[in-house]
Amino acid sequence: MKKNRSMERLWAPWRARYIQHIGRIKGCVFCKRLGERRDAKNFIVTRTRYSFAVLNIFPYNNGHVMVMPKRHTNSFRGMTQAEKCDLLDLIDDMKGRLSYTLRPDGFNIGINLGAAGGAGVRGHIHVHIVPRWVGDTNFMPVLAGTKVVSESLESVYRRLTQCSTDKRSKKRK
Repeated sequence: MKKNRSMERLWAPWRARYIQHIGRIKGCVFCKRLGERRDAKNFIVTRTRYSFAVLNIFPYNNGHVMVMPKRHTNSFRGMTQAEKCDLLDLIDDMKGRLSYTLRPDGFNIGINLGAAGGAGVRGHIHVHIVPRWVGDTNFMPVLAGTKVVSESLESVYRRLTQCSTDKRSKKRK
């Protein structure tokens, strides 16, 4: 006789909008978000001349940000030197904002290239910045197959957009 196992649920209401619309999106999801000019709705934290930063709506951890060029390209070879420098500067800026607002103990910063490399969106290169804390991997992923994200996307978005370079500079002095 089989044991009846109950279904475990983790409440994640922000996923509903994505799930409802992902099948209907034609083209690049990042380019679409960028073109809508509704940054708060799309969790676009900031834009620079050539790049932008957006919260990952399926975060690996609290504060998971993706930084990418505005121009649709799938490789660094397809980018100009100015675009590459701008992208790197924005990665550094977002890491600073995350350090100031969330106070992580460290970061995972990386790029997934191609389907075999884990890229969920293959056509538009993007850099993941994932804040990490000592002890943030606990029994939930191991025993329950569930990752707990402790803060809503709206709350993290608000904190990151209100965090200015001036504020961070004063704090360091």
